[in-house]
Amino acid sequence: MKNKHSALRLRIYISTTDRHKEILLYEYLVLKAKEFGIAGATVVKGILGYGASSVIYSGKFWEVSEKLPVIVEVVDEEEKVLSFYESITPILDNMRYGCMVTTEKIEVLLYKSGKKSTN
Repeated sequence: MKNKHSALRLRIYISTTDRHKEILLYEYLVLKAKEFGIAGATVVKGILGYGASSVIYSGKFWEVSEKLPVIVEVVDEEEKVLSFYESITPILDNMRYGCMVTTEKIEVLLYKSGKKSTN
C-alpha cells in the first residue's frame, strides 16, 4: 500500500465469544486477512456495547461472562478489501449470532514497516 493514497477500511463488529469452527472468529479473520495479503488488520476489544439483539455486553468486573464487543478492522486498497469481504461473507452470513460490517473510504498518510528487533 502506498503513502498518501486512497484506501478502504472494513470494520466487522462481532463478539469475543464468536467462533468459526474451533477458532475464535476475530483470530480467524485476522489470519485470513494476512493470508489474503491485506496491508493491515487490527482487533479492538470494546468495554461496552450492543447490536441488533439489543443485549448490552459489558466488561464490568462482577460479570461472569467474557462476552464483549470486538471490532476487526482491515485496511487496504478498495478492490482488495472488497474481494476479502466477499471471501468471508459466507462465514458471516452463517453466524449463529449477529454482526455488522461497515466500510469507509480513507486516506493513508503513512504506511511503513518498522525495524525488526535483534533481540
